[in-house]
Amino acid sequence: MDASVWRAIERGLTCDITTTGRRSGQPRRLEIWYFVVDGVVYLTGTPGPRDWLANLRANPAMIFHVKQGAQADLPARGEPVDDPAERRRVMSAVMRANSWFRSQGSSLDAWVAGSPLVAVRFEP
Repeated sequence: MDASVWRAIERGLTCDITTTGRRSGQPRRLEIWYFVVDGVVYLTGTPGPRDWLANLRANPAMIFHVKQGAQADLPARGEPVDDPAERRRVMSAVMRANSWFRSQGSSLDAWVAGSPLVAVRFEP
């Protein structure tokens, strides 16, 4: 990955992703929050079910669209994070880094239990 694109990702907060609809097979593009924790990009959001997460569980291939600080469409795989200890580690870091997440009134336990969380693995 180009160094300028990675720097833009590190400074960003939102991106678009394109997934494949699990039922339709059609591309689905949406804007989403992401964070970089220990050099790994994670997609997340407020607690609750998400179609994009269901799409990635059915077909992990995705495109990560960088739109802040650089423009790039990066092929990747989305790996849902289901391990409770890993979810707690990542969500703790997200909540420390972002006041909006802290201000939502949900406890860390609620975020860990109910938030979508996906590690993005960029393809070479």
